[in-house]
Amino acid sequence: MALPPVTTGMALVFGLILVALVLFVTELISSDITAVGVLVALAVLEPYTGVAAGEAISGFASSATVTIVAMYILSEGIQRTGIVERLGVYLARITKGDESRLLAATVGTTGISAGIVNNTPVVAVFIPMITGLAERAGISRSKLLLPLSYAAMLGGTLTLIGTSTNILASDFARQLPGRGPIGMFEFTPLGIVVLLVGAAYLLTVGRRLTPARIPPDQDLTEQFDLEDELSRLTVREDSELVGSRVEDVAEELEATPELAVDLLQLDREEESFHALTSDRTVEPGDTLTVRGSLQAVNQLAETFGLRQLAREEVTDDDLVTEASTLVEAVVLPDSRLVGETIPESGLEAQFDTTVLEVRRDGSTLEDLTDFTFHAGDTLLLHTTLDDATYLQEAGDVVLSELPDEGLELLEPDADESVVAPLSPKTPVAVAIMAAVIGVAALGLVPIVIAALGGVFAMVVTGCLDPSDAYDAVSWNIVFLLAGVLPLGLAMQRTGGAEFIAALVVSSADVLPVLAVLGLFYLLTGLLANIITPVASVVLMIPVAVDTAGRIGGEPFSFLLAVTFAASAAFMTPIGYQTNLMVYGPGGYKFTDYVRVGAPLQLLLAVVVTLGIATLFGV
Repeated sequence: MALPPVTTGMALVFGLILVALVLFVTELISSDITAVGVLVALAVLEPYTGVAAGEAISGFASSATVTIVAMYILSEGIQRTGIVERLGVYLARITKGDESRLLAATVGTTGISAGIVNNTPVVAVFIPMITGLAERAGISRSKLLLPLSYAAMLGGTLTLIGTSTNILASDFARQLPGRGPIGMFEFTPLGIVVLLVGAAYLLTVGRRLTPARIPPDQDLTEQFDLEDELSRLTVREDSELVGSRVEDVAEELEATPELAVDLLQLDREEESFHALTSDRTVEPGDTLTVRGSLQAVNQLAETFGLRQLAREEVTDDDLVTEASTLVEAVVLPDSRLVGETIPESGLEAQFDTTVLEVRRDGSTLEDLTDFTFHAGDTLLLHTTLDDATYLQEAGDVVLSELPDEGLELLEPDADESVVAPLSPKTPVAVAIMAAVIGVAALGLVPIVIAALGGVFAMVVTGCLDPSDAYDAVSWNIVFLLAGVLPLGLAMQRTGGAEFIAALVVSSADVLPVLAVLGLFYLLTGLLANIITPVASVVLMIPVAVDTAGRIGGEPFSFLLAVTFAASAAFMTPIGYQTNLMVYGPGGYKFTDYVRVGAPLQLLLAVVVTLGIATLFGV
């Protein structure tokens, strides 16, 4: 079959796609801003792209976009009930410290939950719980966190509302001749097979391939290689710090970058005081705990008349007190911290929080002077429990390790009335979510209307405040979706989708239709590993549908192959948000995702291809 001619418009659209892919992979600018730039370029170049200004911004009014916004809010309403937290208590009781049972319970519970509630908040809640359970059982958290992420991705294939890519694919399905949107449970049988096969892999082969990167008994200070960065000093009688407020001393050191030392804590007899919040005055004999290089600490001691306690090693036990605590936290993709420096973030000035160390791409950063936060960074924070909780509730970070109080709640004999208490609004929130699913499944109203009705009910019944509803939405994902949707339209208008389809059709000369279907699964899966699943679906569904029409295949089956493949970005930490969330807490290397994820991706390529052929035809 001859290839269609390459037009100027087609070349421009392909050029925009190439630029967007480079920016998605390199993250020179965030993916949502890249998508907005693509949107603007398509509208400005309308004579060539065929996308008018009104069509370029139509993604914001797309039923898929609106549905995804509503599902974020509904998921938040369910999360606030405490049901997911309560699951952690049941996990502790069922597993009783056994690694096999803990892994099975983690995969099963997460997978099923992710089919109903957005998988990102599910993983955010489960990370500290799984970490705490692993610590209690003497198991490396690394053996559980990667399966946790994978299970959440597998569970997203169970229902239409499992992932944003499913909802987006449903919008594309409406454009197929003789079809409407995808039903709530239309592909659930295939999703169940995918979850069961994936779970079996994670419990057997995957379990052996998943490394134990972080020893279960390793302190946070050891994990972040801080042993040589923490020191203790005694205040001499003649020290000029005597009589100064601890808080003022901490602020003075912060404002003196040439000293490069952070004051963390003051110890006096049996009491400890958090340096950034205490109004106590420094007295002779007090012990100060600081973070800084040996050279910087020596300079501090000489400048202010302090004596170093050279032989005293500072451990987690020294820094976790009634006044303050150590917290490991992961920067979320839509966090306001992303792109800011430590001073710009206001962590110290506003939240009484000191960033002790940062782990990125499997290693700690040596210098935080010009450091800017990236999504997925794992932070070691010295803070108060209230401030750490506030940062998590604000959506800036997810705490990846529970404080001691949280660990006690996971004891098998813990009082259920105290552990993870359910909200009084739990029955209402659950009923609203069930009604949304039921109404949409019966086809009484479109999913977008059902979801918006659920949001209305959540707010008017008091399950969520309006501000909580707005805060629950990952607006970066919304802008990414709205920005890339016109790109798929431009590919169709300029003949780009037809051109790529013609290239793929040539493979049908030597491959059966079933193999071409599998090829689309593999191509989409590889693409989703390096750019976002949303962008992969937008780019690949038009091509897959066009190809199906040319080779006599079933267009809906090819659409499903792309949809399922977009939820299978197992091979990189950047392909899916949940992979990025466990990257730092698990201490993983980039290659760990390839080692564990590649066999799973290949296995599911076969399972999904055969499953689609059996259930939907090719």
